[in-house]
Formats: sequence, structure tokens, C-alpha cells
Amino acid sequence: MTPRLIVEPPMAEREAAAWTTPEERAAAAAFAPARRREFLAWRAVVRRELGRDVRIGYAATGAPQLPDGQAHISVSHCPGRVAVLLAAGRCAVDIEPAARNFERAAPRYLTPDERMLSADPAWLAVAWCAKETLYKYAGRPGLDLLRDLRLEEVERCTDGCGAVAGGRIGELAEGPAGGFFGACFGGRSGVRAGECFEECSGTFSEECAGAYFTGRIAGRIAGGERTELVATVADGYVVVTIV
Repeated sequence: MTPRLIVEPPMAEREAAAWTTPEERAAAAAFAPARRREFLAWRAVVRRELGRDVRIGYAATGAPQLPDGQAHISVSHCPGRVAVLLAAGRCAVDIEPAARNFERAAPRYLTPDERMLSADPAWLAVAWCAKETLYKYAGRPGLDLLRDLRLEEVERCTDGCGAVAGGRIGELAEGPAGGFFGACFGGRSGVRAGECFEECSGTFSEECAGAYFTGRIAGRIAGGERTELVATVADGYVVVTIV
């Protein structure tokens, strides 16, 4: 299965109702409106992508999973966007508004060395999403963002590895470990990476433009092997993935 990343605004409850179960809608009725919409929206996206009969459950860690094994999934949401990552193997995604101010929280999740990895204005938000993505990927409750999850290297890609400024998808289109990753969702609601790559014939059209930070981050979970993350800032949102 080719990894798929879907990033879009939460769909309206009426639209999501066509893809969700009565039990899910009943559970969502107890939530505040914004949380209810997110809860239903990501489930609707999963079934829209994989089929109406897909069962959605939760692992012992609390992470969403598909009990019947159609795919591995990771889900994240924030005000204005839902992100769903589908892959054949373990995966993780996190999304946050790029404008969110992480300055006060930074000492709780970044060491001084990690903070110095990039001078980009978006780095604090990117680093937060990277740590959250590592946490989800590890699947081990109780890990500390500061002590157990480390960011070691940042490779910002502006030309040869998934250029945004130059208008080329480049190497990032093939993504980590040979998986497909597309960073061109900025300016388009619900664009799927593969579709956009085909529509743009390997380039970013004006409609697909909008990303201004694309790069790879090397991280480590509790002293284990290095793990590669892909980070993109586009359309006002930070998205970090591991596939």
C-alpha cells in the first residue's frame, strides 16, 4: 500500500454522517461542537478512503487502529484541519497551526541544542509536531518529550529534496523509506498527495503552491535507532509524518 496523507478542513456533520456509524454519532453527541466535528470527520475520511465497512477501534495505548488490518493509521487534528495518514506499516502524523505560539512551552519539550537546530521562524512549531509524532510512533505511554524523544538533525529542503521555492516535488515525492509523501496540500482542500503529483505532473502548480518549509528531521526514541521524519509547513499548518 502506498502511504497516503490526507489533510483537509473538518467536513460538515451532515456530510460526515454518511460515513460514520450510529454508535459513533451517538458518542459524538456528548462532545462540544468543534470536537464533535473533528471526531466524526477523521472517521469519515478513513472510510471514504478505504471503504464504508471499515471498522475503527483503539489500541491499548489509546491510538486509533483498524482491527481488520486493512492499513495502519495515524490521526491528528487541530482548529481548522484534520490529518489522516494511511500506510502498510506503522506510521504517525501530527498537525498544528503554524501561527501557534510555542515560545513558553519550548523549554518543556526542546533542549537548548535542539532549539539551535534551525533558525526558521516555524521551527518551534515544527519541533513540537516532530516530538508528538515520535511519541505516537513509539506507541509507549509515559515517554517524556524532553528526556526520551530527541531531535538530532534537520535538513531543510528548498531545491534538491522536494523543492517548494523551485516548484519541484523532487525526492520528497518518494519520501522516507521509499514511501510516497506529497507536501502539496496548501491552498487546496482535501488534496491527496498522489492525485496532486499526477495533476501537477511532478511540479507544483500555482493551485498547489503554499509550502514554505519542507525538510527531513532525524530523531531518536529513548536512545534507540534514528528515525526519519518529514516536515512541511503549508497553508498555515505544520504537518510532520513518519512512514
